[in-house]
Amino acid sequence: VYSDEKLWEKDFKSVEAKFSEVESYRGKINSPQNLLTVLNLRDEIGKTVDRLFTYARMRRDEDNTVSKYQILADKALHLAVESESRLSFVEPEILSLSKEELLDFLSRDEKLELYKHYINDLLRMKGHILDTAGEKMLADAGEMAQAPGDIFRMLDNADMRFPIIKDSEGNEIELTKGRYIGFMESIDRNVRKAAFEGMHETYGKFINTFSSMLSFNVKKNIFYKNQRKFNSCLEASLFGDNIPTEVYDNLIQAVNDKLALLHRYVRLRKKALELDDLHMYDLYVPLVKNYERKFSYDEAKQTVLEGLAPMGEDYQRLLKKGVDSGWIDVFENRGKTGGAYSWGSYGTHPYVLLNFQGKMNDVFTIAHEMGHALHTYYSNGRQPYIYSQYTIFLAEIASTCNEAILINSLLEKATNRQEKMFLLNHFMEQFKATIYRQTMFAEFEKSIHELAENGSPLNAEMLKNIYLKLNEKYYGPDINVDSLIGWEWARIPHFYTSFYVYKYSTGFSAAITISQRILEEGQKAVEKYKEFLSSGSSDYSLELLKKVDVDLTTPDPINRALEVFENLLDEFEDYLEMP
Repeated sequence: VYSDEKLWEKDFKSVEAKFSEVESYRGKINSPQNLLTVLNLRDEIGKTVDRLFTYARMRRDEDNTVSKYQILADKALHLAVESESRLSFVEPEILSLSKEELLDFLSRDEKLELYKHYINDLLRMKGHILDTAGEKMLADAGEMAQAPGDIFRMLDNADMRFPIIKDSEGNEIELTKGRYIGFMESIDRNVRKAAFEGMHETYGKFINTFSSMLSFNVKKNIFYKNQRKFNSCLEASLFGDNIPTEVYDNLIQAVNDKLALLHRYVRLRKKALELDDLHMYDLYVPLVKNYERKFSYDEAKQTVLEGLAPMGEDYQRLLKKGVDSGWIDVFENRGKTGGAYSWGSYGTHPYVLLNFQGKMNDVFTIAHEMGHALHTYYSNGRQPYIYSQYTIFLAEIASTCNEAILINSLLEKATNRQEKMFLLNHFMEQFKATIYRQTMFAEFEKSIHELAENGSPLNAEMLKNIYLKLNEKYYGPDINVDSLIGWEWARIPHFYTSFYVYKYSTGFSAAITISQRILEEGQKAVEKYKEFLSSGSSDYSLELLKKVDVDLTTPDPINRALEVFENLLDEFEDYLEMP
Protein backbone atom coordinates (compact mmCIF):
# COMPACT_ATOMS: atom_id res chain seq x y z
CA VAL A 1 0.00 0.00 0.00
CA TYR A 2 2.82 2.36 1.04
CA SER A 3 6.50 1.42 1.00
CA ASP A 4 7.22 3.91 3.81
CA GLU A 5 5.45 6.43 6.03
CA LYS A 6 6.78 9.41 4.05
CA LEU A 7 4.56 8.43 1.13
CA TRP A 8 1.64 8.06 3.54
CA GLU A 9 2.25 11.58 4.86
CA LYS A 10 2.49 12.92 1.30
CA ASP A 11 -0.92 11.46 0.43
CA PHE A 12 -2.32 12.73 3.73
CA LYS A 13 -1.28 16.29 2.88
CA SER A 14 -2.60 15.99 -0.68
CA VAL A 15 -6.12 15.41 0.61
CA GLU A 16 -6.25 18.87 2.21
CA ALA A 17 -5.58 20.48 -1.18
CA LYS A 18 -8.36 18.40 -2.73
CA PHE A 19 -10.74 19.47 0.04
CA SER A 20 -10.12 23.10 -0.89
CA GLU A 21 -10.61 22.35 -4.57
CA VAL A 22 -13.92 20.54 -4.14
CA GLU A 23 -15.20 23.17 -1.69
CA SER A 24 -14.63 25.84 -4.33
CA TYR A 25 -17.69 24.33 -6.06
CA ARG A 26 -19.98 24.84 -3.05
CA GLY A 27 -23.14 26.51 -4.35
CA LYS A 28 -21.99 25.98 -7.97
CA ILE A 29 -23.27 22.48 -8.85
CA ASN A 30 -25.39 24.08 -11.54
CA SER A 31 -24.02 22.60 -14.77
CA PRO A 32 -23.11 19.14 -16.12
CA GLN A 33 -19.41 20.08 -16.12
CA ASN A 34 -19.38 21.24 -12.50
CA LEU A 35 -21.36 18.19 -11.35
CA LEU A 36 -18.89 15.88 -13.10
CA THR A 37 -15.88 17.71 -11.65
CA VAL A 38 -17.25 17.56 -8.10
CA LEU A 39 -18.10 13.85 -8.34
CA ASN A 40 -14.68 13.04 -9.80
CA LEU A 41 -12.95 15.03 -7.05
CA ARG A 42 -15.03 13.32 -4.38
CA ASP A 43 -14.03 9.91 -5.76
CA GLU A 44 -10.35 10.87 -5.76
CA ILE A 45 -10.59 12.02 -2.15
CA GLY A 46 -12.46 8.84 -1.22
CA LYS A 47 -9.83 6.60 -2.81
CA THR A 48 -6.99 8.37 -1.03
CA VAL A 49 -8.70 8.51 2.37
CA ASP A 50 -9.61 4.82 2.11
CA ARG A 51 -6.00 3.91 1.31
CA LEU A 52 -4.63 6.04 4.16
CA PHE A 53 -7.13 4.65 6.65
CA THR A 54 -6.72 1.02 5.58
CA TYR A 55 -2.93 1.16 5.76
CA ALA A 56 -2.89 2.82 9.18
CA ARG A 57 -5.44 0.47 10.73
CA MET A 58 -3.82 -2.66 9.32
CA ARG A 59 -0.37 -1.60 10.56
CA ARG A 60 -1.88 -0.95 13.99
CA ASP A 61 -3.59 -4.36 13.92
CA GLU A 62 -0.21 -6.04 13.31
CA ASP A 63 0.88 -4.88 16.76
CA ASN A 64 -1.38 -2.70 18.89
CA THR A 65 1.50 -1.93 21.28
CA VAL A 66 3.37 0.17 18.68
CA SER A 67 2.45 3.77 19.48
CA LYS A 68 3.53 5.06 16.06
CA TYR A 69 0.73 3.13 14.36
CA GLN A 70 -1.81 4.03 17.03
CA ILE A 71 -1.08 7.69 16.24
CA LEU A 72 -1.26 7.01 12.49
CA ALA A 73 -4.60 5.23 12.89
CA ASP A 74 -5.99 8.12 14.95
CA LYS A 75 -4.87 10.61 12.29
CA ALA A 76 -6.50 8.53 9.57
CA LEU A 77 -9.76 8.26 11.51
CA HIS A 78 -9.81 12.02 12.08
CA LEU A 79 -9.23 12.56 8.35
CA ALA A 80 -12.06 10.18 7.44
CA VAL A 81 -14.45 12.06 9.74
CA GLU A 82 -13.27 15.41 8.36
CA SER A 83 -13.71 14.13 4.81
CA GLU A 84 -17.33 13.25 5.49
CA SER A 85 -17.92 16.69 6.95
CA ARG A 86 -16.13 18.63 4.19
CA LEU A 87 -17.98 16.74 1.45
CA SER A 88 -21.39 16.81 3.14
CA PHE A 89 -22.64 19.67 0.94
CA VAL A 90 -22.44 17.62 -2.27
CA GLU A 91 -25.54 15.43 -2.06
CA PRO A 92 -27.89 18.12 -0.68
CA GLU A 93 -26.86 20.40 -3.56
CA ILE A 94 -27.47 17.66 -6.10
CA LEU A 95 -30.85 16.94 -4.53
CA SER A 96 -31.75 20.64 -4.68
CA LEU A 97 -31.88 20.22 -8.45
CA SER A 98 -35.09 18.92 -9.99
CA LYS A 99 -35.35 15.49 -11.55
CA GLU A 100 -35.69 17.14 -14.95
CA GLU A 101 -32.51 19.18 -14.45
CA LEU A 102 -30.49 16.13 -13.41
CA LEU A 103 -31.74 14.04 -16.33
CA ASP A 104 -30.89 16.95 -18.63
CA PHE A 105 -27.35 17.03 -17.18
CA LEU A 106 -26.99 13.30 -17.88
CA SER A 107 -28.08 13.75 -21.49
CA ARG A 108 -25.71 16.70 -22.10
CA ASP A 109 -22.44 15.13 -20.90
CA GLU A 110 -21.71 11.52 -21.80
CA LYS A 111 -19.01 11.34 -19.11
CA LEU A 112 -21.78 11.63 -16.51
CA GLU A 113 -23.06 8.23 -17.70
CA LEU A 114 -20.67 6.73 -15.15
CA TYR A 115 -22.76 8.29 -12.38
CA LYS A 116 -26.17 7.46 -13.83
CA HIS A 117 -27.02 4.71 -11.31
CA TYR A 118 -25.78 6.87 -8.44
CA ILE A 119 -27.87 9.87 -9.56
CA ASN A 120 -30.97 7.74 -10.15
CA ASP A 121 -30.55 6.33 -6.64
CA LEU A 122 -30.40 9.86 -5.22
CA LEU A 123 -33.58 10.69 -7.12
CA ARG A 124 -35.23 7.60 -5.62
CA MET A 125 -34.50 9.01 -2.16
CA LYS A 126 -35.63 12.53 -2.99
CA GLY A 127 -39.16 12.07 -1.64
CA HIS A 128 -37.79 11.19 1.78
CA ILE A 129 -35.33 14.08 2.05
CA LEU A 130 -36.49 17.06 4.12
CA ASP A 131 -35.88 20.73 3.41
CA THR A 132 -32.63 22.32 4.59
CA ALA A 133 -34.01 23.18 8.03
CA GLY A 134 -35.47 19.69 8.45
CA GLU A 135 -32.25 17.96 7.46
CA LYS A 136 -30.30 20.18 9.85
CA MET A 137 -32.69 19.26 12.64
CA LEU A 138 -32.20 15.53 11.96
CA ALA A 139 -28.43 15.96 11.74
CA ASP A 140 -28.37 17.88 15.03
CA ALA A 141 -30.41 15.10 16.66
CA GLY A 142 -28.01 12.43 15.38
CA GLU A 143 -25.74 12.26 18.41
CA MET A 144 -28.69 12.18 20.78
CA ALA A 145 -30.30 9.43 18.69
CA GLN A 146 -27.26 7.22 19.27
CA ALA A 147 -27.85 7.31 23.03
CA PRO A 148 -29.72 3.98 23.41
CA GLY A 149 -26.99 2.05 21.59
CA ASP A 150 -24.15 3.92 23.28
CA ILE A 151 -25.63 3.38 26.74
CA PHE A 152 -26.21 -0.31 25.94
CA ARG A 153 -22.58 -0.77 24.90
CA MET A 154 -21.29 1.01 28.01
CA LEU A 155 -23.43 -1.06 30.37
CA ASP A 156 -22.88 -4.30 28.44
CA ASN A 157 -19.12 -3.99 27.93
CA ALA A 158 -17.89 -1.91 30.85
CA ASP A 159 -20.23 -2.24 33.82
CA MET A 160 -21.65 -5.79 33.70
CA ARG A 161 -20.00 -8.31 36.02
CA PHE A 162 -20.81 -12.00 35.86
CA PRO A 163 -20.48 -14.64 38.59
CA ILE A 164 -17.67 -17.08 39.31
CA ILE A 165 -18.47 -20.62 38.12
CA LYS A 166 -16.59 -23.91 38.27
CA ASP A 167 -15.13 -25.49 35.14
CA SER A 168 -15.11 -29.24 34.47
CA GLU A 169 -12.03 -29.68 36.67
CA GLY A 170 -13.50 -27.76 39.59
CA ASN A 171 -11.48 -24.59 39.04
CA GLU A 172 -13.26 -21.35 39.87
CA ILE A 173 -13.35 -19.07 36.82
CA GLU A 174 -15.09 -15.76 36.27
CA LEU A 175 -17.82 -16.00 33.66
CA THR A 176 -17.34 -13.42 30.91
CA LYS A 177 -18.97 -12.82 27.55
CA GLY A 178 -15.75 -13.96 25.87
CA ARG A 179 -15.68 -17.24 27.81
CA TYR A 180 -19.40 -17.92 27.54
CA ILE A 181 -19.47 -19.87 24.27
CA GLY A 182 -16.55 -22.04 25.42
CA PHE A 183 -18.49 -22.94 28.56
CA MET A 184 -21.62 -23.63 26.49
CA GLU A 185 -19.62 -26.08 24.34
CA SER A 186 -18.29 -27.93 27.40
CA ILE A 187 -19.05 -31.65 27.53
CA ASP A 188 -19.71 -31.15 31.27
CA ARG A 189 -23.42 -30.38 31.53
CA ASN A 190 -23.07 -28.77 34.96
CA VAL A 191 -20.65 -26.23 33.45
CA ARG A 192 -23.09 -25.43 30.64
CA LYS A 193 -25.99 -25.00 33.06
CA ALA A 194 -23.98 -22.78 35.41
CA ALA A 195 -22.80 -20.57 32.52
CA PHE A 196 -26.30 -20.28 31.05
CA GLU A 197 -27.87 -19.38 34.38
CA GLY A 198 -25.04 -17.05 35.39
CA MET A 199 -25.24 -15.16 32.10
CA HIS A 200 -29.00 -14.68 31.93
CA GLU A 201 -29.61 -14.13 35.63
CA THR A 202 -27.10 -11.27 35.48
CA TYR A 203 -28.94 -9.65 32.58
CA GLY A 204 -32.17 -10.23 34.49
CA LYS A 205 -30.90 -8.04 37.34
CA PHE A 206 -30.75 -5.07 34.95
CA ILE A 207 -33.69 -6.05 32.78
CA ASN A 208 -35.74 -2.88 33.31
CA THR A 209 -32.75 -0.79 32.24
CA PHE A 210 -32.22 -2.93 29.13
CA SER A 211 -35.93 -2.81 28.25
CA SER A 212 -35.90 0.98 28.58
CA MET A 213 -32.88 1.24 26.26
CA LEU A 214 -34.41 -1.03 23.63
CA SER A 215 -37.76 0.74 23.89
CA PHE A 216 -36.14 4.13 23.29
CA ASN A 217 -34.19 2.69 20.35
CA VAL A 218 -37.52 1.65 18.80
CA LYS A 219 -38.97 5.12 19.55
CA LYS A 220 -35.96 6.65 17.78
CA ASN A 221 -36.73 4.55 14.70
CA ILE A 222 -40.38 5.61 14.80
CA PHE A 223 -39.34 9.27 15.01
CA TYR A 224 -37.12 8.95 11.92
CA LYS A 225 -39.64 6.96 9.88
CA ASN A 226 -42.28 9.61 10.62
CA GLN A 227 -39.97 12.49 9.72
CA ARG A 228 -38.96 10.83 6.45
CA LYS A 229 -42.52 9.79 5.61
CA PHE A 230 -42.16 6.01 5.55
CA ASN A 231 -45.04 3.67 6.31
CA SER A 232 -43.09 1.63 8.85
CA CYS A 233 -39.72 1.38 10.57
CA LEU A 234 -39.06 -1.75 8.53
CA GLU A 235 -39.69 0.06 5.24
CA ALA A 236 -37.46 2.95 6.35
CA SER A 237 -34.62 0.59 7.27
CA LEU A 238 -34.74 -1.45 4.05
CA PHE A 239 -35.15 1.57 1.78
CA GLY A 240 -31.44 2.40 1.61
CA ASP A 241 -30.66 -0.91 -0.12
CA ASN A 242 -33.87 -0.69 -2.18
CA ILE A 243 -35.16 -3.90 -0.58
CA PRO A 244 -38.96 -4.25 -0.49
CA THR A 245 -40.45 -5.32 2.83
CA GLU A 246 -41.74 -8.45 1.10
CA VAL A 247 -38.19 -9.85 1.16
CA TYR A 248 -38.15 -9.60 4.96
CA ASP A 249 -41.64 -11.04 5.28
CA ASN A 250 -40.91 -13.85 2.81
CA LEU A 251 -37.89 -14.87 4.87
CA ILE A 252 -39.89 -15.09 8.09
CA GLN A 253 -42.74 -16.97 6.41
CA ALA A 254 -40.46 -19.42 4.56
CA VAL A 255 -38.51 -20.23 7.72
CA ASN A 256 -41.72 -20.61 9.74
CA ASP A 257 -43.00 -23.03 7.11
CA LYS A 258 -39.89 -25.18 7.68
CA LEU A 259 -39.68 -25.07 11.48
CA ALA A 260 -40.34 -28.81 11.50
CA LEU A 261 -36.74 -29.27 10.29
CA LEU A 262 -35.36 -27.35 13.27
CA HIS A 263 -37.62 -29.35 15.59
CA ARG A 264 -36.20 -32.50 14.00
CA TYR A 265 -32.66 -31.22 14.59
CA VAL A 266 -33.51 -30.61 18.25
CA ARG A 267 -34.77 -34.21 18.56
CA LEU A 268 -31.62 -35.45 16.85
CA ARG A 269 -29.49 -33.45 19.28
CA LYS A 270 -31.38 -34.90 22.23
CA LYS A 271 -30.80 -38.42 20.91
CA ALA A 272 -27.13 -37.90 20.00
CA LEU A 273 -26.38 -36.46 23.45
CA GLU A 274 -28.35 -39.31 25.07
CA LEU A 275 -30.36 -36.91 27.23
CA ASP A 276 -33.81 -37.60 28.65
CA ASP A 277 -34.39 -33.89 29.06
CA LEU A 278 -32.95 -31.32 26.63
CA HIS A 279 -32.49 -27.71 27.81
CA MET A 280 -31.45 -24.45 26.13
CA TYR A 281 -27.95 -24.88 27.56
CA ASP A 282 -27.58 -28.11 25.54
CA LEU A 283 -27.86 -26.41 22.13
CA TYR A 284 -24.16 -25.64 21.60
CA VAL A 285 -22.23 -28.66 22.85
CA PRO A 286 -20.72 -30.56 19.87
CA LEU A 287 -22.54 -33.75 18.94
CA VAL A 288 -19.28 -35.52 18.12
CA LYS A 289 -17.03 -35.89 21.13
CA ASN A 290 -13.25 -36.02 21.18
CA TYR A 291 -12.73 -35.22 17.49
CA GLU A 292 -10.07 -32.72 16.57
CA ARG A 293 -7.87 -32.79 13.51
CA LYS A 294 -4.75 -30.61 13.50
CA PHE A 295 -3.41 -28.83 10.41
CA SER A 296 -0.16 -27.09 9.63
CA TYR A 297 -0.72 -23.85 7.73
CA ASP A 298 0.57 -25.44 4.51
CA GLU A 299 -1.85 -28.34 4.98
CA ALA A 300 -4.69 -25.91 5.63
CA LYS A 301 -3.85 -23.91 2.47
CA GLN A 302 -3.76 -27.07 0.38
CA THR A 303 -7.04 -28.28 1.84
CA VAL A 304 -8.72 -25.00 0.87
CA LEU A 305 -7.18 -24.95 -2.61
CA GLU A 306 -8.26 -28.52 -3.32
CA GLY A 307 -11.66 -28.04 -1.72
CA LEU A 308 -12.46 -25.02 -3.88
CA ALA A 309 -11.52 -26.72 -7.15
CA PRO A 310 -15.18 -26.55 -8.33
CA MET A 311 -14.76 -22.75 -8.53
CA GLY A 312 -12.78 -23.12 -11.75
CA GLU A 313 -9.24 -22.36 -12.94
CA ASP A 314 -9.39 -18.56 -12.82
CA TYR A 315 -10.71 -18.47 -9.25
CA GLN A 316 -8.17 -21.14 -8.24
CA ARG A 317 -5.33 -19.13 -9.78
CA LEU A 318 -6.29 -16.01 -7.83
CA LEU A 319 -6.84 -18.01 -4.66
CA LYS A 320 -3.38 -19.56 -4.94
CA LYS A 321 -1.87 -16.15 -5.68
CA GLY A 322 -3.53 -14.76 -2.56
CA VAL A 323 -2.38 -17.46 -0.15
CA ASP A 324 1.14 -17.63 -1.63
CA SER A 325 1.90 -13.95 -2.28
CA GLY A 326 1.76 -12.18 1.05
CA TRP A 327 -1.92 -11.29 1.15
CA ILE A 328 -2.33 -13.06 4.51
CA ASP A 329 -0.94 -12.24 7.96
CA VAL A 330 -1.20 -15.78 9.30
CA PHE A 331 -0.10 -16.39 12.87
CA GLU A 332 -0.94 -14.94 16.27
CA ASN A 333 1.63 -12.50 17.66
CA ARG A 334 1.95 -10.42 20.79
CA GLY A 335 -0.09 -7.24 20.33
CA LYS A 336 -1.81 -8.45 17.16
CA THR A 337 -5.55 -7.87 16.81
CA GLY A 338 -7.55 -11.04 17.44
CA GLY A 339 -10.04 -12.76 15.17
CA ALA A 340 -9.96 -12.63 11.39
CA TYR A 341 -10.93 -10.22 8.63
CA SER A 342 -10.40 -9.32 5.00
CA TRP A 343 -9.73 -5.70 4.08
CA GLY A 344 -8.11 -3.58 1.42
CA SER A 345 -8.40 -0.39 -0.56
CA TYR A 346 -9.16 0.45 -4.16
CA GLY A 347 -6.07 -0.01 -6.32
CA THR A 348 -4.37 -2.55 -4.04
CA HIS A 349 -4.92 -6.26 -3.63
CA PRO A 350 -6.95 -7.33 -0.58
CA TYR A 351 -5.31 -8.30 2.70
CA VAL A 352 -6.40 -10.95 5.20
CA LEU A 353 -5.68 -11.05 8.93
CA LEU A 354 -5.76 -14.48 10.60
CA ASN A 355 -4.76 -15.88 13.97
CA PHE A 356 -4.15 -19.44 12.75
CA GLN A 357 -4.27 -22.15 15.44
CA GLY A 358 -4.26 -25.26 13.24
CA LYS A 359 -7.83 -26.36 13.97
CA MET A 360 -10.54 -27.35 11.50
CA ASN A 361 -12.32 -24.04 12.16
CA ASP A 362 -9.15 -22.23 11.02
CA VAL A 363 -9.36 -24.04 7.67
CA PHE A 364 -12.92 -22.79 7.22
CA THR A 365 -11.79 -19.31 8.26
CA ILE A 366 -9.19 -19.25 5.45
CA ALA A 367 -11.87 -20.21 2.92
CA HIS A 368 -14.28 -17.65 4.41
CA GLU A 369 -11.90 -14.68 4.45
CA MET A 370 -10.50 -15.49 1.00
CA GLY A 371 -14.10 -15.48 -0.22
CA HIS A 372 -14.37 -11.88 0.96
CA ALA A 373 -10.94 -11.09 -0.47
CA LEU A 374 -11.68 -12.40 -3.96
CA HIS A 375 -15.09 -10.71 -3.98
CA THR A 376 -13.20 -7.46 -3.35
CA TYR A 377 -10.55 -8.35 -5.94
CA TYR A 378 -13.08 -9.06 -8.70
CA SER A 379 -15.21 -6.03 -7.81
CA ASN A 380 -12.29 -3.59 -7.67
CA GLY A 381 -10.92 -4.99 -10.91
CA ARG A 382 -14.13 -4.42 -12.86
CA GLN A 383 -15.86 -1.44 -11.25
CA PRO A 384 -15.01 2.26 -10.99
CA TYR A 385 -14.41 3.43 -7.44
CA ILE A 386 -17.96 4.68 -6.87
CA TYR A 387 -19.40 1.18 -7.43
CA SER A 388 -16.49 -0.90 -6.16
CA GLN A 389 -17.82 -1.58 -2.65
CA TYR A 390 -20.52 -4.24 -2.48
CA THR A 391 -23.37 -3.77 -0.01
CA ILE A 392 -23.59 -5.40 3.42
CA PHE A 393 -26.69 -7.18 2.09
CA LEU A 394 -24.34 -9.09 -0.27
CA ALA A 395 -21.20 -9.15 1.86
CA GLU A 396 -21.44 -12.63 3.42
CA ILE A 397 -22.44 -14.48 0.25
CA ALA A 398 -18.96 -15.02 -1.22
CA SER A 399 -17.45 -16.09 2.11
CA THR A 400 -20.27 -18.52 2.93
CA CYS A 401 -20.32 -19.93 -0.60
CA ASN A 402 -16.64 -20.85 -0.20
CA GLU A 403 -17.32 -22.57 3.12
CA ALA A 404 -20.23 -24.56 1.65
CA ILE A 405 -18.17 -25.79 -1.31
CA LEU A 406 -15.23 -26.63 0.96
CA ILE A 407 -17.34 -28.65 3.37
CA ASN A 408 -18.83 -30.60 0.47
CA SER A 409 -15.29 -31.55 -0.61
CA LEU A 410 -14.26 -32.48 2.94
CA LEU A 411 -17.34 -34.68 3.35
CA GLU A 412 -16.52 -36.50 0.12
CA LYS A 413 -12.94 -37.13 1.27
CA ALA A 414 -13.69 -37.97 4.92
CA THR A 415 -12.34 -41.45 5.68
CA ASN A 416 -14.23 -42.37 8.84
CA ARG A 417 -17.63 -42.05 10.46
CA GLN A 418 -16.48 -39.70 13.23
CA GLU A 419 -14.98 -37.19 10.78
CA LYS A 420 -18.11 -37.21 8.61
CA MET A 421 -20.35 -36.69 11.63
CA PHE A 422 -18.14 -33.84 12.87
CA LEU A 423 -18.40 -32.07 9.50
CA LEU A 424 -22.15 -32.67 9.23
CA ASN A 425 -22.62 -31.28 12.75
CA HIS A 426 -20.50 -28.23 11.85
CA PHE A 427 -22.64 -27.54 8.77
CA MET A 428 -25.98 -28.17 10.52
CA GLU A 429 -24.98 -25.74 13.26
CA GLN A 430 -24.50 -23.03 10.62
CA PHE A 431 -28.07 -23.54 9.42
CA LYS A 432 -29.38 -23.42 12.98
CA ALA A 433 -27.38 -20.32 13.88
CA THR A 434 -27.62 -18.36 10.64
CA ILE A 435 -30.99 -19.15 9.09
CA TYR A 436 -33.15 -20.08 12.06
CA ARG A 437 -31.70 -18.07 14.95
CA GLN A 438 -31.17 -14.87 12.94
CA THR A 439 -34.67 -15.13 11.47
CA MET A 440 -36.05 -15.53 14.99
CA PHE A 441 -34.22 -12.31 15.88
CA ALA A 442 -35.68 -10.65 12.77
CA GLU A 443 -39.19 -11.74 13.75
CA PHE A 444 -38.68 -10.36 17.27
CA GLU A 445 -37.58 -6.99 15.87
CA LYS A 446 -40.56 -6.82 13.53
CA SER A 447 -42.98 -7.69 16.35
CA ILE A 448 -41.74 -5.09 18.82
CA HIS A 449 -41.61 -2.32 16.21
CA GLU A 450 -45.16 -3.06 15.04
CA LEU A 451 -46.42 -3.03 18.62
CA ALA A 452 -44.74 0.31 19.31
CA GLU A 453 -45.94 1.78 16.00
CA ASN A 454 -49.49 0.90 17.09
CA GLY A 455 -49.03 2.68 20.40
CA SER A 456 -48.21 -0.23 22.74
CA PRO A 457 -45.57 0.54 25.37
CA LEU A 458 -42.65 -1.89 25.47
CA ASN A 459 -41.72 -3.11 28.94
CA ALA A 460 -39.51 -5.88 30.29
CA GLU A 461 -42.33 -8.38 30.84
CA MET A 462 -43.77 -7.86 27.36
CA LEU A 463 -40.36 -8.24 25.70
CA LYS A 464 -39.67 -11.38 27.73
CA ASN A 465 -43.00 -12.96 26.76
CA ILE A 466 -42.55 -12.21 23.05
CA TYR A 467 -39.02 -13.60 23.04
CA LEU A 468 -39.94 -16.67 25.09
CA LYS A 469 -42.84 -17.56 22.78
CA LEU A 470 -40.60 -17.21 19.74
CA ASN A 471 -38.07 -19.63 21.27
CA GLU A 472 -40.86 -22.09 22.03
CA LYS A 473 -42.14 -21.83 18.46
CA TYR A 474 -38.73 -22.11 16.80
CA TYR A 475 -37.18 -24.90 18.89
CA GLY A 476 -40.33 -26.98 19.30
CA PRO A 477 -41.77 -29.43 21.82
CA ASP A 478 -38.69 -31.60 22.43
CA ILE A 479 -36.74 -29.06 24.45
CA ASN A 480 -37.35 -27.35 27.77
CA VAL A 481 -37.36 -23.68 26.83
CA ASP A 482 -35.94 -22.42 30.12
CA SER A 483 -37.66 -19.24 31.26
CA LEU A 484 -34.28 -17.49 31.61
CA ILE A 485 -33.92 -17.49 27.81
CA GLY A 486 -36.65 -14.85 27.89
CA TRP A 487 -33.97 -12.34 28.93
CA GLU A 488 -31.60 -13.23 26.07
CA TRP A 489 -32.80 -10.35 23.89
CA ALA A 490 -31.15 -8.00 26.41
CA ARG A 491 -27.65 -9.14 25.43
CA ILE A 492 -28.02 -8.94 21.62
CA PRO A 493 -26.14 -5.82 20.40
CA HIS A 494 -27.52 -6.13 16.86
CA PHE A 495 -30.94 -4.98 18.08
CA TYR A 496 -29.46 -1.47 18.28
CA THR A 497 -28.70 -1.65 14.54
CA SER A 498 -32.30 -2.35 13.73
CA PHE A 499 -33.40 -4.77 11.00
CA TYR A 500 -29.82 -5.82 10.29
CA VAL A 501 -29.74 -9.50 11.25
CA TYR A 502 -32.10 -10.69 8.49
CA LYS A 503 -29.20 -10.08 6.06
CA TYR A 504 -27.32 -12.98 7.64
CA SER A 505 -30.22 -15.31 6.83
CA THR A 506 -30.81 -14.09 3.28
CA GLY A 507 -27.07 -14.03 2.55
CA PHE A 508 -26.56 -17.55 3.87
CA SER A 509 -29.54 -18.85 1.88
CA ALA A 510 -28.28 -17.18 -1.30
CA ALA A 511 -24.79 -18.61 -0.74
CA ILE A 512 -26.09 -22.15 -0.24
CA THR A 513 -28.22 -21.83 -3.38
CA ILE A 514 -25.26 -20.56 -5.43
CA SER A 515 -22.90 -23.24 -4.09
CA GLN A 516 -25.37 -25.98 -4.99
CA ARG A 517 -25.65 -24.65 -8.53
CA ILE A 518 -21.86 -24.54 -8.89
CA LEU A 519 -21.60 -28.15 -7.69
CA GLU A 520 -24.42 -29.26 -10.00
CA GLU A 521 -23.79 -27.17 -13.14
CA GLY A 522 -20.04 -26.61 -13.07
CA GLN A 523 -18.38 -23.92 -15.19
CA LYS A 524 -21.63 -22.42 -16.48
CA ALA A 525 -22.65 -21.53 -12.92
CA VAL A 526 -19.08 -20.44 -12.06
CA GLU A 527 -19.07 -17.87 -14.88
CA LYS A 528 -22.37 -16.40 -13.67
CA TYR A 529 -20.99 -16.28 -10.14
CA LYS A 530 -17.80 -14.46 -11.21
CA GLU A 531 -19.97 -11.92 -13.03
CA PHE A 532 -21.83 -11.37 -9.77
CA LEU A 533 -18.55 -11.04 -7.83
CA SER A 534 -17.37 -8.44 -10.34
CA SER A 535 -20.48 -6.28 -10.02
CA GLY A 536 -19.75 -4.37 -6.81
CA SER A 537 -22.69 -2.04 -6.21
CA SER A 538 -23.21 -1.17 -9.87
CA ASP A 539 -26.89 -2.10 -9.49
CA TYR A 540 -29.23 -2.80 -6.61
CA SER A 541 -28.46 -5.91 -4.58
CA LEU A 542 -31.57 -7.86 -5.57
CA GLU A 543 -30.88 -7.20 -9.26
CA LEU A 544 -27.25 -8.32 -8.94
CA LEU A 545 -28.36 -11.58 -7.30
CA LYS A 546 -30.53 -12.31 -10.31
CA LYS A 547 -27.27 -12.67 -12.28
CA VAL A 548 -26.80 -15.93 -10.37
CA ASP A 549 -30.49 -16.87 -10.63
CA VAL A 550 -31.25 -16.02 -7.01
CA ASP A 551 -34.52 -14.15 -6.53
CA LEU A 552 -35.02 -13.16 -2.90
CA THR A 553 -38.40 -11.60 -3.65
CA THR A 554 -39.58 -15.24 -3.62
CA PRO A 555 -39.10 -17.91 -0.93
CA ASP A 556 -37.26 -20.18 -3.39
CA PRO A 557 -33.66 -19.51 -2.18
CA ILE A 558 -34.71 -20.06 1.45
CA ASN A 559 -36.49 -23.28 0.54
CA ARG A 560 -33.56 -24.53 -1.51
CA ALA A 561 -31.13 -23.87 1.34
CA LEU A 562 -33.37 -25.67 3.80
CA GLU A 563 -33.54 -28.67 1.46
CA VAL A 564 -29.77 -28.92 1.95
CA PHE A 565 -30.34 -28.77 5.72
CA GLU A 566 -32.85 -31.61 5.43
CA ASN A 567 -30.34 -33.73 3.51
CA LEU A 568 -27.73 -33.10 6.22
CA LEU A 569 -30.21 -34.25 8.85
CA ASP A 570 -30.90 -37.43 6.86
CA GLU A 571 -27.22 -38.19 6.56
CA PHE A 572 -26.39 -37.50 10.21
CA GLU A 573 -29.31 -39.65 11.38
CA ASP A 574 -28.09 -42.51 9.19
CA TYR A 575 -24.63 -42.35 10.79
CA LEU A 576 -26.19 -42.09 14.24
CA GLU A 577 -28.12 -45.32 13.66
CA MET A 578 -24.99 -47.23 12.66
CA PRO A 579 -23.74 -49.73 15.28
